[in-house]
Amino acid sequence: MHIHKYEKWWLTLGATSLVVFLIIVGISAFHYGSHPPSAKVYIDPERVDEIAPFNNPGVHKVEGKDWDYEVVFVASAFYYNPPEIEVPFGSTVKFIATTKDVVHGFQVAGTNINMMLEPGYVSEYVTTVDKAGEFLILCNEYCGVGHSTMTSMLKVVE
Repeated sequence: MHIHKYEKWWLTLGATSLVVFLIIVGISAFHYGSHPPSAKVYIDPERVDEIAPFNNPGVHKVEGKDWDYEVVFVASAFYYNPPEIEVPFGSTVKFIATTKDVVHGFQVAGTNINMMLEPGYVSEYVTTVDKAGEFLILCNEYCGVGHSTMTSMLKVVE
């Protein structure tokens, strides 16, 4: 079988590009620590309602931390608990969330808040709410037949 010289060049270029790409990804993932922050905190997904802070979901004012409020969410079959939260404009908020059943998403539309919720793992996100208004919280990971109804509301008030 005869391969034309230009074909050999393109095959070599393609293979070399793939190898270079994999080396760059490997260096960034392992050397620079660019990997997802998973498995920091593990809890029993069958006992979420018994474990603090998930036994009291909602908005909690905190003192002596780098953030002003902690917002605790529990996701389960097509439902976020609490269904609606309210935080003051300009406050620094730490979102703490987990799920009881399957993988869910946690996205606050119109903001940079976006987390993946996995059973047994605690997801956290700290941000300053700098836009007033109502923001839809939605599940952006397909979780079953009721996925499209899985919403909550974040109200940022003056």
